[in-house]
Amino acid sequence: MRVEAEHRFPVSVRDGFEYITDQANWPDYWPNLVRIEPGSRWGKPGDVTRMVLHVLRRDVEMTLTLRRFEPGRLVEYTSTQAGLPDMRHERHFGAAGASLLYRIAVEFEPRGLYDRVVVRAAVTRTMKRTIANLDKALVR
Repeated sequence: MRVEAEHRFPVSVRDGFEYITDQANWPDYWPNLVRIEPGSRWGKPGDVTRMVLHVLRRDVEMTLTLRRFEPGRLVEYTSTQAGLPDMRHERHFGAAGASLLYRIAVEFEPRGLYDRVVVRAAVTRTMKRTIANLDKALVR
C-alpha cells in the first residue's frame, strides 16, 4: 500500500531540504514528537534515529533507519514501531520555479483490514499535519 502527499513551499529547494532534514527542526513540524533520543544520527545511509511520539495517550518509540540521503533531491528511510507494520518512507525535493515542490510517500504491507483502513487513514492524517506544520514553519 502506498500513500502520497505533495505541496509547494515558498522557499528554495536548498533551504527547504536543509530545514526539513535538520533534526533540530523536527519538533517544529513532526506531529506528536516528544523527543529524539540521544545518540540519534541523520545524514548518511545507515544512520539511525530513535524518537518518542505521543500516540493514543501514550508514548511510543519509533526507530528510523536512513537508506538514501541525496542532498537537495531525496531522502529514503524505513521506520519500525510496535503494533504497526514496518514502513518505507520517501521524501522528494524538487524545484517548481523558485519554490520547493515537496512530495512525501509512505509504503507498507498491510497485515489485514485494520492496516488497510485504520493505519492508512492515520498515515494520511499524519502527512497532512506534517505539511500544515511545515507550511507554518517555512513561511516565517
